[in-house]
Amino acid sequence: MGRTKVAIIGSGNIGTDLMIKVMRHGRHLEMAALVGVDPESDGLVRARRLGVFATHEGLEGLRRERIYDEIGIVFDATSARAHLVHARALEADGKIAIDLTPAAIGPYVVPPVNLDQHPRARNINMVTCGGQATIPIVAAVSAVAPVRYAEIVASIASKSAGPGTRANIDEFTETTARAIESVGGAQLGKALIILNPAEPPVMMRDTVYCLAMTDDAEAVRRSVEDMVRVVQGYVPGYRLKQDIQFERIAHNQPVRLPGSDEKVTGLKVSVFLEVEGAAHYLPSYAGNLDIMTSAALATAERIAEMQREAV
Repeated sequence: MGRTKVAIIGSGNIGTDLMIKVMRHGRHLEMAALVGVDPESDGLVRARRLGVFATHEGLEGLRRERIYDEIGIVFDATSARAHLVHARALEADGKIAIDLTPAAIGPYVVPPVNLDQHPRARNINMVTCGGQATIPIVAAVSAVAPVRYAEIVASIASKSAGPGTRANIDEFTETTARAIESVGGAQLGKALIILNPAEPPVMMRDTVYCLAMTDDAEAVRRSVEDMVRVVQGYVPGYRLKQDIQFERIAHNQPVRLPGSDEKVTGLKVSVFLEVEGAAHYLPSYAGNLDIMTSAALATAERIAEMQREAV
């Protein structure tokens, strides 16, 4: 069985970076088509120069082409609203959709946490850039202790937030919070995003707070550090910015959970991350976009690998 042919909808920064990743690092994948709406977009111009089929007539334009029949996996790097339309067409055509928008039609997937748990899913959601960076940490804490509450703050360079990101801010916070719970394992999750206008642009920074029901800080530390190494396997620029911090919330000084009158105690875990992009197409400060395309590539590679194993 040959490599699985893939298409990307969206010829902006994310779609173009993903195209280059597939072409450079795809083991089981072959780049077949890039889809956009602006014939002069840099992504479509670059695709044609690299010998990749390109259309500016959207998904419908690709569906009219003979090459579409050969494509098995389609990445959607457009917007949550657009994906609602694309998803129906891709499902009808029997294609596997990997959704890089916050539409969340299919199950959430964070590669080092639950990549193999949805082998039959036809639509997979990659959560958000903040989710891909922080949910592995929440899951690492959850692996050794119950997590009563988890909160993440994703800070990204304003220049790395394109129209799609800005249009989906509400979906970002809602989708990420839900995935913190359903994938990360926290009983209650919250997500915030900050667009930092600093010049020169700053790298992606993520802060993860967890309230864990344990006294074993060393077990938590080991689990988090192990997870960081796993993520670095497909996002080399992912790293701890400083040592993990612990604070014991004593029974005589309980804290109140956001949106609740409940007072709780436990071990407060603070993890500070930095994500540097690989600069395949995007600048290195755009780690928020790089971690999304890297996670999507890892997911598609595993899907193609499972298909080969099933033959």
